[in-house]
Amino acid sequence: MNPLKILVVSSEVVPFEKTGGLADVAGSLPRVLNSRGCKLAVFSPYYLKTRQKDFRIKPLKENLKAAVGNWEPHFSLHHCFREGVNFYFIEKDEYFSREFLYGTASGDYPDNASRFAFFSNAVLESIASLGFIPDIIHCNDWQTALIAFYLKYKFQDRGAFNKIKTLFSIHNLAYQGLFSPEVMPDIGVEAEFFKSAALEFYGKFSFIKAGILYSDAINTVSKAYAKEILTPEFGCGLDGLLTTRKADLYGIINGADYSQWNPQSDKFIKINYNEKNLADKSKCKQDLLEEVGLGDDDGPLLGVVSRLAEQKGIDIIASALPEMVKLGCRLVILGLGEEKYHLLLTEMAGKYPRNLAVKIAFDNPLAHKIEAGADMFLMPSRYEPCGLNQMYSLKYGTIPVVRAVGGLDDVVIDYSQDVKTGNGFKFKNADPQSLITALKRAISVYNNRKEWLALMARAVKFDFSWERSAEEYINLYRKIVKTK
Repeated sequence: MNPLKILVVSSEVVPFEKTGGLADVAGSLPRVLNSRGCKLAVFSPYYLKTRQKDFRIKPLKENLKAAVGNWEPHFSLHHCFREGVNFYFIEKDEYFSREFLYGTASGDYPDNASRFAFFSNAVLESIASLGFIPDIIHCNDWQTALIAFYLKYKFQDRGAFNKIKTLFSIHNLAYQGLFSPEVMPDIGVEAEFFKSAALEFYGKFSFIKAGILYSDAINTVSKAYAKEILTPEFGCGLDGLLTTRKADLYGIINGADYSQWNPQSDKFIKINYNEKNLADKSKCKQDLLEEVGLGDDDGPLLGVVSRLAEQKGIDIIASALPEMVKLGCRLVILGLGEEKYHLLLTEMAGKYPRNLAVKIAFDNPLAHKIEAGADMFLMPSRYEPCGLNQMYSLKYGTIPVVRAVGGLDDVVIDYSQDVKTGNGFKFKNADPQSLITALKRAISVYNNRKEWLALMARAVKFDFSWERSAEEYINLYRKIVKTK
C-alpha cells in the first residue's frame, strides 16, 4: 500500500504560533502521522512572532504569485524540517507581519477575508511550485475553508489538482468567517455563489460554508460534538446544512501531547510523580498554594486554566464561588479573555482573598503547576468541541468536574454513575447550582482519602495520546481517497 501524501493547512501551528487548541492539533497530529509512514507537509502563515523566535526557518522560494480576484500578489515561501515533518510558511508582510494573528483587543482585523483567501491561494500555488501534490488536503477551520472551493472552481483544470481530496475539520463551529458580500470580487468568488444554497449566510459571505459544502468529508474534534452540531442548540445556524452532509460527517477526538503534559517528566512542577507515588502530588499542591498566596493545604483546591469567555462558563464559576467558599474550597484561575471577566474575577479575588487566586495572563509554567497541584479541575463549558485540559487533568490525577458536552462528555466518565470505571464528575445543565451539586459529590469522595486515592490512581491510567486519534485519521483519509 502506497504511503498517504497529506497536506495539513492551518492558520496556527504549535510550536510556531498558538492562540488555541487548533494549533496543538496542527502541530501534534502531523508528527504522529509521519511516524505511521505518511508523507507530510504542513502550511501556515509566516507571522511576525514566528520570525522573532529561533526556529531555524529558512527562505525557500521567492517571487511566487497567487491569483486572488483581479490581482496577483507576490509572496515568498519559507521552510523548516522538524521531527520528520516539512513545515512551510507563506510570507506576505502586508498580511502577516502584525503583532497578533487575527485581530487586536478592539476586534478582528478588517481585512481578514483578504488575508486568508490569499493564504489559501498561496498554499495551492506553493504545492504546484514544489511538485508536492497530496492525496488529501486537511483544512482546518474557516481560515482555510476556501481551499475546497478554489480546488473545485479555480484549479480544476490544473493537471493533478482535480484528483486531490479534501477533509475539512471544524474545531469550533461558532467561528465561521462571516464578511460583507463586498469582499467577494477581491477574493475571487463570483456573485453567483452569493445565495443560500452556496456561500450566503443571513446576508453575509460565509467562509465556513465553503468548507462544509465543497470538501469531500467533514470532521469535528469529538464524537459528541459531531452529533451536537446537528441540533439547533449547538449548530450555530448551520445544523440544517450539516444535516444534509451527515453521511460525510465524522468525529475524531483530539489527542493529548504527553511529551509536554505528563507529571512523570513535567519540568515546571515541584516534583515529578506517577501512579506509583501519587502521594507526592501533595507537594505540588503546596507549591501551587505558596506561589499564588493561598496558604497551607486545607481542603479541596480547584483549578481553572481557560479562555475567560462565556463559552467556557466563567460566569457560572463566578456565580457559584460564594457556595464554593462555604464548602471550604479554594480556587486558582488562570487565563485571558473578555475584559468583563477580567474585571469580575479580579474583583472577586479581592472579596475572597483566602479562597480565590486569579492571574489574568498566558502563563505556561503556572498552567502546569495548576494541573499538578489542584485536586479537581473545573470545566463548566456551555459547549466544548473537544477540550484538552480534561485529558491533561486525568494524567495528573487531578479529577475533572465538567459539564457533559462535546469532548468533555466523551472523555469523562461520571464516578457517581459508575464507581468501577468513573474518572470524574459530570453535570448536565449550564448553571451554578448544577456545578455545585456535582462539586458536592466530588468533595464527598475527596473526604474519603482511600477512595479518592483509588480514583486518582484510575484517572492517571487513561490514555488519550495522539496515536489512537492518528489511526482514526489515517482510516478516514484512506476512505476519502477511495471515493470517486
